[in-house]
Amino acid sequence: MTVDGKITTRENAPVDWTSREDKQHLLRMRALADAVVVGHSTLKADNVRLALPKGELRDERVARGQSPCPIRVIVSNAGRVDPNLRIFESTVSPIVIFSTTRMPRASQKLLREKATLHLSDTSQLDLVWMLQQLRTEYKVRTVACEGGAALFRSMLELGLIDQLNLTIAPLLFGGSDAPTLTGVGKEFLPGSVRCSLEKVKKIGDECFLTYRIKHRKR
Repeated sequence: MTVDGKITTRENAPVDWTSREDKQHLLRMRALADAVVVGHSTLKADNVRLALPKGELRDERVARGQSPCPIRVIVSNAGRVDPNLRIFESTVSPIVIFSTTRMPRASQKLLREKATLHLSDTSQLDLVWMLQQLRTEYKVRTVACEGGAALFRSMLELGLIDQLNLTIAPLLFGGSDAPTLTGVGKEFLPGSVRCSLEKVKKIGDECFLTYRIKHRKR
């Protein structure tokens, strides 16, 4: 994010204003997970394959007993997932879509040819149920959430985030319409979320931070 907390522009443009090191950092974090989860709006804006490049990161995963690339998970409440996105052009790992029965029938038919669908009979996707499905059906133990802000906020509110990897880029955007880490809404979180700083690394003018989320005792 920028120094003033913005994670993209008000037009939700793809993040191309961070360094090559930051992009490599993202891939390293992705490579550690059994599954990578992203919201449909963010995936559509960035239009990426959510894969890993051939080479060291894939080799290290295989050595750890993992598949060459993590399972790719798309989250969408309305289910209007574009079947022409670049992610569907790549077969490096399974694609799983979690949505609701609001997904149009035509979309269901097209997407079942490209991915595995899990549709809940609710208006909003139950993220706890989603993680349970990933655990029981796909043996997923670690998940990397790559956004966007709405998905991250929802998972944060439910206490589903354990670690936050944050890069501070040397830029200031200003304005109120560009989203922050928790979105563009004016509402506070239901309760403050405390973080414990575990690691700091400075490369060039960027700062790489690792926080552990402190969960409240239930």
